[in-house]
Amino acid sequence: MNVFDWLSTICALLLVVSVLFQNSDDDIQDAFGGSKSELFKNKKSRGFELYVKVASALFGSLFVVFCVIANLLRTL
Repeated sequence: MNVFDWLSTICALLLVVSVLFQNSDDDIQDAFGGSKSELFKNKKSRGFELYVKVASALFGSLFVVFCVIANLLRTL
């Protein structure tokens, strides 16, 4: 295993943790009841929610980049 394999593993774990910290705006009644379900709710995230959203995007992007680099190094 090279360095990028370890970095992708760490990013994957941090991505899972950051996704678990996110709030879900959906309710179970919206999913099955069909009453007043809005597909795109216009809510701005603030504070901790904003940081978790940005961290999730960052860790997801880094995970993809590290996986691509690790696979390119394996083929060389």
